[in-house]
Amino acid sequence: MSTPVTATGRRERSPEAPEAAGRRTTQRPRDRVASIVLHVLLVIGLLVMVGPFVWMLLSSLKPEGEIRLVPTTWWPHHATLGNYRDLFARLNFPTYFLNSAVVAGLITLGNLMFCSAVGYALAKLRFPGRRALFGLVLGAVMVPGMVTFVPLFVLVANMGLTNTYAGLVLPFLAWALGAFLMRQFMLSIPDELIESARVDGAGELRIFLRVVLPLCRPALAALGILSFLTFWNSFLWPLVVATTEDKYTLPVALALFSVGQNQTKFGLLLAGSVVVVLPVLIVFLLLQRHFVRGIATTGLK
Repeated sequence: MSTPVTATGRRERSPEAPEAAGRRTTQRPRDRVASIVLHVLLVIGLLVMVGPFVWMLLSSLKPEGEIRLVPTTWWPHHATLGNYRDLFARLNFPTYFLNSAVVAGLITLGNLMFCSAVGYALAKLRFPGRRALFGLVLGAVMVPGMVTFVPLFVLVANMGLTNTYAGLVLPFLAWALGAFLMRQFMLSIPDELIESARVDGAGELRIFLRVVLPLCRPALAALGILSFLTFWNSFLWPLVVATTEDKYTLPVALALFSVGQNQTKFGLLLAGSVVVVLPVLIVFLLLQRHFVRGIATTGLK
């Protein structure tokens, strides 16, 4: 609305202007209060999420007696690296670390390859039974892992794959959650782009490798981090399948060797937990931009 001009050339203020200014002045304090409340809630959430990890790191530097103090303390009064020295002295650390890296790395690579292929087929190919197959994928996502644990172990045992890398890796090379994640992301890729590649004579494999996968880097980064985090920290399956120490992963070895005859050595357990968390933290920091983008854009079309 334009402001009327008088004969003297002066602009008259609209009678609605004071009311609008009053609304703005009343809204600004409200917005400011809402922003402060939001930031306070975010800080509280951050402390709740980060607090246990900070306590774990600080407590790993405490002697065993100080860890067991009640009430507990945050800052170590007598900081020591004895827990870390004990960790590397008691555990065959290079072997267990290599086992965890091999298992988690192979499963992550398998998920990146197979889940992206399944996601492309469910999102961009037209074939009979596509909806039924997607329903099976959704069903596999919703079924708890404990339901399939025993049948899966019986299958692996009957195939003679216990205490082998194959037994640790093969059952998880195609993750239902990963296939769902990739399918939802690939729905956002324009169909016209794929159709133009087909018109140019490109086959489905070439379209998948040259056109679709380069556009799926955020989703692949998110899937890679989720897969690596999940199977790096996996405990129950390696505990059951691996029967000798040379096939133990880090979480299994740490849990078994930190328990003594009479009591658990919490210092050793905390130091080992810090070592287990570090690789996952490094991977996330390196790929966090792609991870956030992949999670934020998954499901958009």
